[in-house]
Amino acid sequence: MKEVLYNREKVYDYAKTWAYERNPQYYNFDAVGGDCTSFVSQCIYAGSGIMNYSKQNGWYYLDGNRKSPSWSGVEFLYNFLTTNKYIGPRGKEVEVTDIDIADIAQLSFDGIKFSHTLVITKIENKFDLNNIFISSHTFDSFNKRIAEYNFEKIRFIHIEKVIK
Repeated sequence: MKEVLYNREKVYDYAKTWAYERNPQYYNFDAVGGDCTSFVSQCIYAGSGIMNYSKQNGWYYLDGNRKSPSWSGVEFLYNFLTTNKYIGPRGKEVEVTDIDIADIAQLSFDGIKFSHTLVITKIENKFDLNNIFISSHTFDSFNKRIAEYNFEKIRFIHIEKVIK
C-alpha cells in the first residue's frame, strides 16, 4: 500500500460541475432518502480515484444496487472515513479550524442524528461559519454559506490521505 494525492482541486471542480445536475454515471438517490452523501462520495472519488471494495467495511459504487452503505449513508460514510485502515480515503473528525477545501461537513438537524453530508468548496474565514461555503445535493447548492442551514450540530471530517 502507498499513499497517493487527494486532489482537492478535482473535488472542487467535480462539485462545481455537478452541484445542480446529476452525473448519469451514478444513480440519483433523491427519491429514496436523498442524494447528498452519494454526491459527496462522488466528489471524494473525483479527488482520490480509489475505491475500497471490501464487502464488510468498504466504500465503493458499481451501480445503484451494488454499492457500499458508506457510499450513500451519512453515518456509514463517517464511520468508513474515520476508521478506514486499508485502501481508499482516510479522514478524521476535526475542529472547524483544521478544515480544508474538499473536506466534509455533516449536519444534525435534531441534535441527535447526523442526516446531511456536504463538501467544503470555499473558506474565507475558519472562525466564522458565515465564511465557510459548501456544495451539496438533495438541497442542491454550490458555494452556499453553511451558516444558511438551520442545524443543531455540525461535524467536520478532514481527509488526511488516500491509500492505494
